[in-house]
Amino acid sequence: MTPAKTSVISDRILKMSESATLKMSQMARELRAKGNDVISLSLGEPDFDTPEHIKEAAKQALNDGFTKYTPVPGLPVLREAISKKFKSENDLDYAPSQIVVSNGAKQSIYNLSMALLNEGDEAIVLAPYWVSYYEIIKLGGGTPVIVSAGIEQDFKVTAAQLKAAITPKTKFVLFSSPCNPTGSVYQREELEALANVIAEHENIFIIADEIYEYINFSSKHVSIGALEAAKDRTITVNGFSKGFAMTGWRLGYIGAPQIVASACTKIQGQVTSGATAFGQVAAAAALNGDRSTTSAMRDAYLKRRDLVKVLLDEIPGVKTNNPQGAFYIFPDISSYFGKSDGNMTVNNADDFCEYLLNHAYVAVVSGSAFGADNCFRISYAASDEQLKEAIRRMSDALAKLK
Repeated sequence: MTPAKTSVISDRILKMSESATLKMSQMARELRAKGNDVISLSLGEPDFDTPEHIKEAAKQALNDGFTKYTPVPGLPVLREAISKKFKSENDLDYAPSQIVVSNGAKQSIYNLSMALLNEGDEAIVLAPYWVSYYEIIKLGGGTPVIVSAGIEQDFKVTAAQLKAAITPKTKFVLFSSPCNPTGSVYQREELEALANVIAEHENIFIIADEIYEYINFSSKHVSIGALEAAKDRTITVNGFSKGFAMTGWRLGYIGAPQIVASACTKIQGQVTSGATAFGQVAAAAALNGDRSTTSAMRDAYLKRRDLVKVLLDEIPGVKTNNPQGAFYIFPDISSYFGKSDGNMTVNNADDFCEYLLNHAYVAVVSGSAFGADNCFRISYAASDEQLKEAIRRMSDALAKLK
């Protein structure tokens, strides 16, 4: 058989970038397979197991026959639990009919991109941003408009910056808080300023990714959709992977204006249909059940945040903020650009991360994947021993750059 030419692949796929986090994870696995002791701090995955009561609920659901197709937007028991959670924890009024459960929050964001964007529409993304936002918007036919904030702003975009980026083509504004990759958390007054800018424009939606809601070290989580200026135009994205350590369960959800929720259901009905049945029953148990394990995980991440920051701050040329949520730290390492160990010159964050992988056997992710070329991301969802050893190796390797 004659090999297929690359040109048979669609333009949309040829123009799509590979996920940088998954790519770095694969590179780390390949090095490890060659016998190298690689410490991977690249994936945003909790190192904790799913709490027992959630797993038991899934087992019981299997025994009870929850093995069939589910309604496309989700089982009633889960949508009702999400609606109740939104109201009691976030002051958000989404009826069960306004909720769509998907195969992970990533699919939720994809559904929204397909539902809201026409060719030529613009989507403002507050940067640094989660790696997949950019490509998902492109898949939906939209143009990502990046509005950036550096470490001197704690990686948080101001209302003035947002206002300057809005055009007649703007369809929505997308951001996460707590943020992946920076760990920064937008406070109420900052969210109010952003909401007031968007309120001046009748047809712009806000997509608020709140997947790290339960990993917040600063204060009570604030949902922008609860603010008066944003109530009728906010789509709230959330899920179970981070706060409940359920990454492999692939369960995310949105609360949205009814017209948007119905559009996402229509898309999902043609792409994947409903999420797994017994998993949804377990997810309802997660929301309705004991949260002590979730709180314990947050407390563990906070201790790791403190450990990692102290150790990184001891390395010359590494500049950090103080993340208030999630399980990432996003150091600025631009002081190393132009330096060399005699064989390799570090010209940018991509080179920096490649250098650490090959010389320290530590896998991290370049900030270029997140719209911040001066930085790199460390996931501290790892043991204290791994974190200490990884940063020791990094320090030793970086000391060789002159």
